[in-house]
Amino acid sequence: MNSVWRVAVCALALQQVVWADDVPAPAAVDAKAVVATPALPLADLRTFVDVFERIRNSYVDPVDDKTLFENAIKGMLSALDPHSAYLDKNDYQDLKAQTSGEFGGIGVEIGMDDGYLRVISPIDDTPAAQAGILAGDYIVKLDGKAVKGMTMNEAIDIMRGAIGAPLKMTIQRKGEPPKDLTLIRSKIEVTSVKGRMIAPEYAVVRISQFQTHTGRDLTKVLTQLKEKTPTLKGIVLDLRNNPGGVLGSAITVADAFLDKGLVVYTKARSEDTIEKYEATEGQVLPNIPLLVLVNGGSASASEIVAGALQDQHRAIIAGTTTFGKGSVQTVLQISTDKAIKLTTARYYTPSGRSIQAEGIKPDVVIEPAKLELAQSAETFKESDLKGHLANPNEQTKAADATNTFKPAEEPQPSAEPVNATPESKTLPKVKASKKDKSSKAKPAPSADTPVEDATGSIPVAAPAAKTLAEDDYVLFAALNILKGATFWQGTK
Repeated sequence: MNSVWRVAVCALALQQVVWADDVPAPAAVDAKAVVATPALPLADLRTFVDVFERIRNSYVDPVDDKTLFENAIKGMLSALDPHSAYLDKNDYQDLKAQTSGEFGGIGVEIGMDDGYLRVISPIDDTPAAQAGILAGDYIVKLDGKAVKGMTMNEAIDIMRGAIGAPLKMTIQRKGEPPKDLTLIRSKIEVTSVKGRMIAPEYAVVRISQFQTHTGRDLTKVLTQLKEKTPTLKGIVLDLRNNPGGVLGSAITVADAFLDKGLVVYTKARSEDTIEKYEATEGQVLPNIPLLVLVNGGSASASEIVAGALQDQHRAIIAGTTTFGKGSVQTVLQISTDKAIKLTTARYYTPSGRSIQAEGIKPDVVIEPAKLELAQSAETFKESDLKGHLANPNEQTKAADATNTFKPAEEPQPSAEPVNATPESKTLPKVKASKKDKSSKAKPAPSADTPVEDATGSIPVAAPAAKTLAEDDYVLFAALNILKGATFWQGTK
């Protein structure tokens, strides 16, 4: 009990902690501010200590003091709102990797296949690519541990590590014996921006998350699109299912499409604590027609971008209403490997809108849908009517044409033996020559018959590529809206 009380007394004395790196220059003490700071309530602190001791002494399993204190901190933060949290060592490292887009690893995209890790693709210029790992390879061991039975996250935790640290792994390739490799982890940078053409002179730019380098990567992608397609007429900025990320990157992305004006502003606890973020002059693709595609999974930084471009009348917002997260979290480091993520402000769009729990409403609603061909029903046509006029271009038709429509009839049993075919009776028997005795006659290949190539193997026909409408109907609809907007803009 005494140790807990000592902690409680320290908490009373140290109500505000300032780390060495953040120590401000000496300044005059504001007496009013000191007086205004409320003291910790002693009765509530006594309750906390009492609960702490009861758990320590009476819980069914022993719990160490460190765990109890960490759980108390977690509960204190998680009870504030859904986005404030305590970050332990692993959580803090994961957050830094997500926001920076950088981590120590070997550089492979992987997926689970029947309990094994299957390489989807090695990333160019990474240890995996340099070691000759190929798409389709199976990773069967990591640091001597069998992968079978591991979860994806467990395997990723082993593969990631300090830059320069070795990773021993065993890979299995089809038709080859297992191979042991030792790779040296290096810095892996994951890009969050990808661009591609979806129609002649129209492109889509996909941002999956707002990381530290997202603004830089966007500029790079836009520049490449401009160089490859000088006649580019419009861009779809796809922010669907983008959970957000770094505030600064959201501002940079919006700024890439704006020359001036407010992007976003934030308000902290004090009403006079307002921070405004303005766009700077210059665009990679000046005044190019722009459509921003969003949905219910577009949150936080995605909504900042969509709200800024909507309020500044720079883009059409299409899709469905966004998630509605209108708050800003600040990561405050409390030790070398731990931190807290605390909600410190609300953000507002340039017009003063708070989208908290409401979201960005699109200018054009596009509901998720799939394009499917409808089954055509049997219908009557002119040619099915009794006594219809003959087509003068078809000389073979009789002038007294009659009704050609007949209901389906039950199939009649065949009089032929089961194994007999008309062809077997009419085709003459051909005697094979001695030279061809070992080979049987082959039927002529048809359009649906696979033809052997020069090596004697039968190539597998590639499945027909899906059209954009079949693959992503929402993106297809957004493209048509953008085309229409481009047309009307060009007629002004």
